[in-house]
Amino acid sequence: MNYLELINKCLLELNYKQINTMSELIKNDHKKIMTVLNIVNKEICNIENWNFLLRKTKLDIPKNTVEVANPIHGRILYLIADKKKYKYSDNIDLFLTGRANSDTYSICNDKLLFTPSNKTRSADIIYYTKMCTQDKDGNEKEDFSQETDKTVIPMPFAEQLLVYGTCLRVKANPSYIRFNYWMSMYNTALANLKSKTCIDSNEAPSIRLLRE
Repeated sequence: MNYLELINKCLLELNYKQINTMSELIKNDHKKIMTVLNIVNKEICNIENWNFLLRKTKLDIPKNTVEVANPIHGRILYLIADKKKYKYSDNIDLFLTGRANSDTYSICNDKLLFTPSNKTRSADIIYYTKMCTQDKDGNEKEDFSQETDKTVIPMPFAEQLLVYGTCLRVKANPSYIRFNYWMSMYNTALANLKSKTCIDSNEAPSIRLLRE
């Protein structure tokens, strides 16, 4: 479901007139729906370490180098070089003074910090991307902007999460007649996303009933 279709779903739930093109989105309520859709999409992507956000890239670390431009748009899960998993350290001073351990790394001013080596290293980086949407060609980006853009959240969960989550924010009134329905549908979709997108069945959420 693309951006325009999501907007129309929100308009339908909110009892507003639906539109045919993005150029018709000129009212303040239209602008609010567009803004909130992006907020909800990013919030959902950031509340969990979702498998659908995992990406992999390579990074060359030149010899005798401490700082390397950070190519990652997101949060690093693993950084592996020379068949070793590097550990993150927030003690930047150790890297700048050459006292950090050789299998550690840090981040400062969008630079990755390493201990210098006398040889070039090639690192594999596994990370959770912060790019929550993609255009019609599959190029990832942070926000919805074009009508053909799609969320990276998998269907069928994306529709319910984004539409009902947006309606909840737009109305923001628990006494509104459809508020509890939207909340119920949103929570159900979020629970289903958590339970049904796990790659390993052993990692899926479960409920344990304990007997006294």
